Amino acid sequence: MKIVKKIGLVLLMVFIIAQFFGPEKNDGDIASVSAFEAETNPPEDVKLILRNACYDCHSDATRYPWYNSITPVNYWLAGHVKDGKKHFNVSKWEGNSVKRKDHKFEELIEEVEEGEMPLNSYTWTHGDAKLTEAQVKTVIDWAKQVRVMYGLQPKPE
Repeated sequence: MKIVKKIGLVLLMVFIIAQFFGPEKNDGDIASVSAFEAETNPPEDVKLILRNACYDCHSDATRYPWYNSITPVNYWLAGHVKDGKKHFNVSKWEGNSVKRKDHKFEELIEEVEEGEMPLNSYTWTHGDAKLTEAQVKTVIDWAKQVRVMYGLQPKPE
C-alpha cells in the first residue's frame, strides 16, 4: 500500500507543478475581426452568432473560461484554437485571395449545414453557441450571399 501512496503523492506534485506552466494564450483584440466584418457585412444577428459561436476559435481573440487556468485543460483548449485558426482565421482575412475567401465560405456552409460547427465540445460549455435551426439557416443564407458577392458563384434564383 505504501507504493500506491507514494505514486499518488508524486502524481499530485506533478499536477501542482504543472499548474505553473501553460500554453501561450490567444489574447488578441476583437477589433481584429473588423476587416472581415466590413468586407462580408454580416447583419447584426449573424454578428452575434459569430461572436458567440465562432470567434473564440477562429480569430485572434479568445474569451477564455475559468477552467482554462487548469493544466492540462489549457493545452487542450489551445490545441482547439490553434486548429480552428489554421482552418479559418477571420483575423487574417485581408491577406487571402478572393478564391480562397470563397472557398472558406464554401467550407463554412458545409460545416454548419452538417452540424460539425460549432464543435460539440465547445457547445457543451458554451450553451449560447449551440445553433438553432433558424440560426443555421441565417448563417448559411448570409454565407451564400457573401459567396455571390465574391463573384465566383451564380446568383440564386
